[in-house]
Amino acid sequence: MPSMSVDNPLIVQSDRTALLEVDHPRSDDCRAQLARFAELEKSPEHVHTYRITPLSLWNACAAGMTAHEMQQTLIDHSRFAVPQSLIAEIHDQVARYGRLRLVRGDTGLRLVTDEPAILAEASRTKTVAPLLGRRLAPGEVEVPPGARGRVKQALLKIGWPVQDLAGYVEGAGLEMALRDVTAAGDELSLRPFQTGAIEGFWAAGKPEGGSGVVVLPCGAGKTVVGMGVMAQAATHTLILVTSIVAARQWCRELLDKTTLQPDQIGEYSGENKDIRPVTIATYQVMTRRRKGNFPHLALLNEFDWGLIIYDEVHLLPAPVFRMTAEIQATRRLGLTATLIREDKREDDVFSLIGPKRYDAPWRDLEAQGWIAPATCTEIRVALPEDERLEYAIAEPMDRYRIAATTNSKVEIVETLIKRHQKDRVLVIGQYIAQLEDIAHRLDAPLITGETPTKERERLYASFRTGETRVLVVSKVANFSIDLPEANVAIQISGTFGSRQEEAQRLGRILRPKADGGPAHFYAVVARETRDQDFAMHRQLFLAEQGYRYDILDAADVLSPSPRG
Repeated sequence: MPSMSVDNPLIVQSDRTALLEVDHPRSDDCRAQLARFAELEKSPEHVHTYRITPLSLWNACAAGMTAHEMQQTLIDHSRFAVPQSLIAEIHDQVARYGRLRLVRGDTGLRLVTDEPAILAEASRTKTVAPLLGRRLAPGEVEVPPGARGRVKQALLKIGWPVQDLAGYVEGAGLEMALRDVTAAGDELSLRPFQTGAIEGFWAAGKPEGGSGVVVLPCGAGKTVVGMGVMAQAATHTLILVTSIVAARQWCRELLDKTTLQPDQIGEYSGENKDIRPVTIATYQVMTRRRKGNFPHLALLNEFDWGLIIYDEVHLLPAPVFRMTAEIQATRRLGLTATLIREDKREDDVFSLIGPKRYDAPWRDLEAQGWIAPATCTEIRVALPEDERLEYAIAEPMDRYRIAATTNSKVEIVETLIKRHQKDRVLVIGQYIAQLEDIAHRLDAPLITGETPTKERERLYASFRTGETRVLVVSKVANFSIDLPEANVAIQISGTFGSRQEEAQRLGRILRPKADGGPAHFYAVVARETRDQDFAMHRQLFLAEQGYRYDILDAADVLSPSPRG
């Protein structure tokens, strides 16, 4: 492998940033390795900025990457000498992982280390000290059973990520297996990356193995990975999902692809409260308040669960975070397309659910044919004069709404719909009035949070069969909706600068197509406004995965022979 050379695509700096020349012939190879242990911060056209953080290093370490591999990635791709201070920092941070360990002894939980000075330092901090019990030896201290998660959380925040080796309760037994042939009659075999994800989850073996996060693109079969983990755990399982539609989708998949029977699966939601050996509950019902309390959260620890699966773990609500800190004796699997959280609580996912155990780059799976190839296009429209004036004098908090809902976007949407007459199109947005107007103009059905569950399921089914070709959807369709036939998405507005939302919306159209054709993702953006600023931030995660946005002017799209 080549070493440092002026022909290399990367410039590594002592402030923990790395600048990647996007148009360099070796940029894709560099990006695939760099993204394993660095976070993308900026992605303009020609040079992307990555930052190496302690959390990014610890996640890479927990997923099996060594400090030497990280160092070698930088050296092999760097244009200039890699700062020795950064190399030292990488080795130092990676070495911190596992120096403190949680184990289970005859007297209960213990926090142990081979270096008593580290424990002495950590245990004296004001956030950690109240969580610990008696000192048993210079390198050993008791941990009260209910403090297991909070101890890990507090220690991570002071720079000492704990390796949790305390094991897990097995839970009530449940025999189940993946089918060789689905109930629908299709052959079922795990894809190589799905097998790798399941093995990554159990990498430490039983009893220690079995908590962490699996990161896979939308459309890559994260549900199948969850079922594979369930089959190996062979225990009562609680599955937490984003909506009733997602819960019923999980139920259909479990019945189709596993040996579970209908009477073994229950739905715990706003509509049903059935608790079975496999119970699928929504985040909404779990976080419902009653007189200041969360009565349904008791479901997490009142039953003999041996495994809890958090679907779309990047959306985990704060009340579930708090309860998750108390249920550390139960194995936990987080499933997500991106670990990015806009509330900056990725470190809580690490300490309370578990570290990243497996991550498959989107472009790698695309190259192997497991997800559809996708083209991403940003189309910029100008605000009409009257809207431009309204935008200029509006309060800052109102400017994004004005820009995002400009009438200039309507003609672009109508043109794109005509251009994709033979495709299945999702028009996705944030603002209900805007979506209602678009749906009326297109004579297309609309799904929002107010749409009853039965009507949502009917419309999704109509879209799958082809009876409905265009579907207008609000953010309720961002997550856990299985629409494999969709191959075009038109985003007209979003949740400010949400990177994970952009990734999820692209993910709606990434299921491989029968004809092998590409998916098309369009973002329609108001030029020189907050809408454009937020669009740049939303695209960061996809840029990290290797996607590039073509930038078109509205005139390019509306002209008979569009350029670009």
